[in-house]
Amino acid sequence: MAASAPIEEIEALAEKLAAARVAIDQRFIGQERVVELVLTALLSGGHALLVGLPGLGKTLLVDTLSRVMGLDAGRIQFTPDLMPADILGSEVLETAADGTRAFRFVPGPVFCQLLMADEINRASPRTQSALLQAMAEREVTVAGVHRPLGPPFHVLATQNPIEQEGTYPLPEAQLDRFLLQIDVDYPERAAEREILLATTGVETRAAPAVFAAPDLVAAQRLVRAMPVGEGVLEAILDVVRACRPGTPEAAPAAEALAWGPGPRAAQALMLGVRARALLRGALVPGPEDVAALARPVLSHRMAMGFAARARGETLSGVIEAVLAQALPGTDVAA
Repeated sequence: MAASAPIEEIEALAEKLAAARVAIDQRFIGQERVVELVLTALLSGGHALLVGLPGLGKTLLVDTLSRVMGLDAGRIQFTPDLMPADILGSEVLETAADGTRAFRFVPGPVFCQLLMADEINRASPRTQSALLQAMAEREVTVAGVHRPLGPPFHVLATQNPIEQEGTYPLPEAQLDRFLLQIDVDYPERAAEREILLATTGVETRAAPAVFAAPDLVAAQRLVRAMPVGEGVLEAILDVVRACRPGTPEAAPAAEALAWGPGPRAAQALMLGVRARALLRGALVPGPEDVAALARPVLSHRMAMGFAARARGETLSGVIEAVLAQALPGTDVAA
């Protein structure tokens, strides 16, 4: 164990994360897998794209996370008429009492610690690009001045997979900025029953604060200090490189792809498996963590070829085939 990541610190953080998950689950009911993936993204220092139908609680999740993790939250409703200045802020000309005039910067909603970009694909590409520098470099440039964001700074974006009219699909460069793509599905019957009882009464459940912003930054440093075994490192490389069509290491299933993931996908897996191991109370990640995060990490970094789409093949099928080859004997649904 590296001196920078003592066992006591890892165990203490794991207990604190368990308490945070309980607090989140009390308010965001029946979506334990989604909560695990979002916390994985936060602990890894990355952003997440939430894809799901309307009314599944994506906005509630972000609000609950901001309370439990002690983060200053911001929200932007993306619409076709949204402009970059509506996100980043702008300079306004003010006149002082003595008659002098000067520009003053008015920060936009991006200046927060946890930003919800609601229905991000409804804004024009020009407006979407306003988030690129913020997501990649944790700073924005307005009127030639570089203005830092955070740490921490995280974007949780949502998009609706069924309403395509009036939307602008995110370009590959922006999709690659998201550490994970998280699919939000319908809750189970028992969970939906609990949701009805918890949300239609006089009072709603509160979410206590478990973390503060400095605690999250410290946790992110600790995640990067966690050891990764040689076997897990090779498994990450095997999975990512097997998804690149036309390369010597490509899996047979990868030939259905038009293009595959780059090194950023391997970086996302390397960080994500550590964070997931911490969330399940383990000191080191294992192959099951690679299998569990493969789809959220890879699905938005690859595209099916035209012929494969015509045959009805899917990205999920390709990823499962790659995992079966790269991680034989590992539960790909972990």
